Amino acid sequence: MKMHFFKSLGLAFLMAIWAVDEASTAASSPNLLKAKQEAEAKGYTFITSHDEVVAKAKKEGRLRVTTTLEPTTVKELTKAFKAEYPFLDINVEEITGPEAQQRFILEIKAGAGKQWDATVLHDDFYNEYLPLLKKIDTLGMATHGVVQIPTQVVDSESRAVVSAGTSLQVIAYNEKLVAADRVPNAWEDFLKPQFKGKKFLVDVRPQEVAALVPAWGLEKTLDFARRIGAQQPVWIRGATRMLTAMVAGEYGLFIGPNLHTVLEAIRKHPTGNLAYKFLEPIPTRSRENVGILNTAEHPYAALLWLEFESSPRGQKILDEFEPYGASVLIPGSKQEGLARGRKLSVVRGSDLHRMTEWVAKVVEAYGFPKAERTK
Repeated sequence: MKMHFFKSLGLAFLMAIWAVDEASTAASSPNLLKAKQEAEAKGYTFITSHDEVVAKAKKEGRLRVTTTLEPTTVKELTKAFKAEYPFLDINVEEITGPEAQQRFILEIKAGAGKQWDATVLHDDFYNEYLPLLKKIDTLGMATHGVVQIPTQVVDSESRAVVSAGTSLQVIAYNEKLVAADRVPNAWEDFLKPQFKGKKFLVDVRPQEVAALVPAWGLEKTLDFARRIGAQQPVWIRGATRMLTAMVAGEYGLFIGPNLHTVLEAIRKHPTGNLAYKFLEPIPTRSRENVGILNTAEHPYAALLWLEFESSPRGQKILDEFEPYGASVLIPGSKQEGLARGRKLSVVRGSDLHRMTEWVAKVVEAYGFPKAERTK
């Protein structure tokens, strides 16, 4: 009799849990179904269950991705992803540099490159890539918890591009050549008389200065660029080689290289007296911006890849092997810890649509000499 009572009590308890769960599902379903209907009315694909995404990916069985990440990072990411989804045959290949990206875009436009499912979007060609991407409402699915992707790293305009990392821009300096009390404490310090005439390096592809627009606005940023140009800095292209030259003592100060590039240079030259400093607002650009191609044969496997890169495990790998390559927008990343409490100027996914225009305007503001046509 007592046993029967406890069995009945247990059954009643389970039924109560089931009823609460059903009520919760019923309460959330209308919102989820509404989001699906709204997305599909705009031509987007919207899946309402993570289990369904996994099941579709399992049926696909393969994944092919391009990236700009370091080979060691790719190796660790693919190994961890494979452990998570052992039923997927995954291949990730590096594609670096504007020329390679441009060729890739032309191939996709011409109907080639159908073997690729997801690709990284180079900053210079971000807008060119967007029409080539599959309209999957990643933002909507992230908002409703179908995929575990922080909404702050999804492009709010395309709703389909996920930025797994960010680049914090810093100033780099050689501690032997520039005394600590002479290192700028603010961006405006570069405009002081003592920094005029070949006293610091500036990249002619000024992403770091253009990235000040979200915090400063376009006009203030362009005024700063004009005044930087008037300082007659050393114009260079590309950070890696110039940081090596700084280690060798050829230059003392560099405005705006990526934090992870500086850290990699310090790792390779630990006794080279290379140091870095944050100036506020910190120019912050989304990187590892990945979207799923229209021609993807394995789009759901690709969606799992986007989710994995922005997951705690994926972020840890990006932090360890890039280094510091995870997103400052995701709590717990190394960048988020470094930048906590500081003012940022963030070029988010939605700003990348305008980044090419901002860079062009900053270049114009620098006032490079123009070639004169001879008769």
